[in-house]
Amino acid sequence: MSFIEALILGLVQGLTEFLPISSSAHVQIAQQLMGQSDLSRPELTAFIATIQLGTEIAVVAYFAKDIRRIVTAWFGWAAKPRSTMTSDAKLGWLIIIGTLPVVLLGLAFRDFIENDVRSLWVIAFTLIVFGLLLGIADLVGKKRKTIANLSYKHGILFGLGQALALVPGVSRSGGTITVGLLLGYTRQAAARYSFLLAIPAVLASGLFLFVSTFGDLNQEMLLATIVATVVSGLVGLAVIHYLLKYLESGSFLPFVAWRVIVGLWLLWMLSSGSIAA
Repeated sequence: MSFIEALILGLVQGLTEFLPISSSAHVQIAQQLMGQSDLSRPELTAFIATIQLGTEIAVVAYFAKDIRRIVTAWFGWAAKPRSTMTSDAKLGWLIIIGTLPVVLLGLAFRDFIENDVRSLWVIAFTLIVFGLLLGIADLVGKKRKTIANLSYKHGILFGLGQALALVPGVSRSGGTITVGLLLGYTRQAAARYSFLLAIPAVLASGLFLFVSTFGDLNQEMLLATIVATVVSGLVGLAVIHYLLKYLESGSFLPFVAWRVIVGLWLLWMLSSGSIAA
């Protein structure tokens, strides 16, 4: 993989990771279009997971103050469990609880996810179906609740929404945002919580997959992965900032339209044989 190709893939990852349009789907489509579809499945999975580390480092940097406050409050409560739990300590528990579904399901169905559902046919249908679900949630959701209104029941439901992203094309943020909107949370609250909730799982899975497949990457692939990771992080940081500002008044309907258009285009390309599944 050349540095130019890595630069493009890193740009795609950075632009799409925090938007509810599925970064893994867009990266896989881009790889096919650039003739990079001959990568072995472990390398493809490792590459996607590793460049996600760049965007996760970006979200950690963006929410550093929030993370520090939550971690401090959680450990403070853990040291004195009989004390009154603060809202930040509770948020720490909610993130832990919400991470369990994606971890447990990811481990249980790892081989199936890595080998059997990464077809572009699957991605095309999930882009369309879950895009429409996001649109419905955006239209019918009451949009009144904030992160302060999170309950443990909602924390589990958010976690299940995140776990849907184990299927390529669903979108990690898209799954959690859709659940949040259906539960009555504001667009910005659903998006902010989806970013915070994703940090533990994506960092852990990305590091694990990178280390476990490190021996499979030749020097050229490793350097390309580093380039893509750096680019994805820088672009991702900008996307977080502008997305949250946009959601102060904007809707998710443009992202719904994009998902449906890309999904339909992908179905047409696959049906015509212009791109391999």
